[in-house]
Order: sequence, then C-alpha cells, then structure tokens
Amino acid sequence: MSAVLPPELSLPVVGRTSPLAAWRRWLPGTTRLLLAWPVPLAVLLLWHIAARNEWIAPQVLPSPEAVAATFADALRSGELLDNLRISLWRVFAGFGVGLVGGLLIGTAMGLSPTFKDYVYPLFKAFAQVPVLGWLPLLMLLVGIDEALKIILIAKASLVPIALNTYKGIQNVPTRYIEVARVFRFSRWQLLSRVVFPAAAAPIWNGVRYGFTHAWLALVVVELLASSEGLGYMIVFGRQLFQLDVVLAAVVMVGLVGFVLDKLLALIETRLLRWRRAGF
Repeated sequence: MSAVLPPELSLPVVGRTSPLAAWRRWLPGTTRLLLAWPVPLAVLLLWHIAARNEWIAPQVLPSPEAVAATFADALRSGELLDNLRISLWRVFAGFGVGLVGGLLIGTAMGLSPTFKDYVYPLFKAFAQVPVLGWLPLLMLLVGIDEALKIILIAKASLVPIALNTYKGIQNVPTRYIEVARVFRFSRWQLLSRVVFPAAAAPIWNGVRYGFTHAWLALVVVELLASSEGLGYMIVFGRQLFQLDVVLAAVVMVGLVGFVLDKLLALIETRLLRWRRAGF
C-alpha cells in the first residue's frame, strides 16, 4: 500500500499547466487584440457611409469597395508589386548605409570622450535639419537619381541609430565596468562581454526607430523626386485625380510599414530575452 504524502511535501508536476493558468495567460493578449479593432472598424464604417451617401464627392473620396477593387487590380497587373519592390530596394539600401554609419558614429562618441567633444555639437546641428531641408542642396550635387533617395533615407535612419547607440553606451552601469576590471578583462572583452550586451536594448531601439524614419523618408522622397515606387503612385494618382489609386498606394504603404515594424518588434523581443539570459 503506497504512502500518501501531505500536500506540503508533494512534488510539483513538471510540464503540466492548469487550464486556469493557461486561460489567464491567454486572456490579456486576446483582450488587447480585441481592443485594437473597434476604432479602425468604426473609421471604415464611417468612410463607407460617407461614400455611399455622397457626403463628399466620389471624385474626392472613393468608396472602400472602389479602393479595394483598385488595390486588387493593381496586384493582379503587377503594378503595385513592381513599385513596392523598387521602394523596398531603396529603403533597405539607404537604411543599410545609415545603419553602418550610425553604429560607427554612435559607438565612437560613446567610447571616446575626445571624439564626442569634436563631433557631437556638429552632429546635433546636423540632426536638427529635417530630410526635406537637404533636398535642394543634394539635388544640385547628385541630381534626382537613386543616389539622392539613398542619401536622404540614410540620413533619416542614421540620426536615431547614432544617438541611441551613443546614449546606450554612455548609460551602461558603472558597476558592470568595475566588475570587469576586477576580473582583469581586456578592452575587447570589456566591449564584447559587458558594454555592448548591456547597451543592446537602446541600440536596437535606435535601429527600430531608424528603420521607421527611413520608411517615412522614402515615401516623402518618392513624392517629390521619383518616377517609380509607392510614393510615385500616390503622386501619379493625384495628378490624374484617381483618388482610388492614391488610397490603394497609401494602404500598401501602411501595410508594409506595419509588417516591417512587427518583424523588428519580434526580433527585439528575442534580443531582449537573450540579453536577460546573458546576464
């Protein structure tokens, strides 16, 4: 006859989750998902009612059905995907340049007080000038070809990446450095095992913000100086007074930006999990 252990001595069951605990974990995420839908659905309904009752002229505000049909036609014809491919190439090329430059400048400012004293005031002044402020000068220097777009997108992404990298390195807790010195870490060990892991979260935030700024700069640049891309589709539709084309391109811009931001957020979650495990 087997003995029965008292409750305080019984071993927990490993790998088994109670239905109540699973429900409690599932409920907050579902609630947030449900709360995200009412506002966009209300806007869509209001748009549908306004278009159906012609509160605004159809030439100015096409119906959601017309925009959806135009979006589907542009997908089938390949026009939308071709312009999306061009826009993605531009934003990744410009973001790549801005990423490398921002990490190098931010790291140098964070690690070298002398470099920071020389560069930081000028960099702050450079950062205060918006992307459009550089457009006339760059048009005179490099023309309106792809170089112009890549330079402006790189500038838009470089600034937040460099500033967040600098701030992240500067804000590494001093106790981490002191512990590394107790263990006689070399400079490379100090950077690779202490400084950069501790600054990973703010640096990645800068990368995420930099990509968001790059995507926004892409649309602005294509609106002003481009003959291809999603921004050009918006301008082309406006010139021909085809507002359904304009809204279809705007929807694609929003969808792609949303998906890319979610991918970066997923990478950030995994990065922070690794960082917590590393410490």
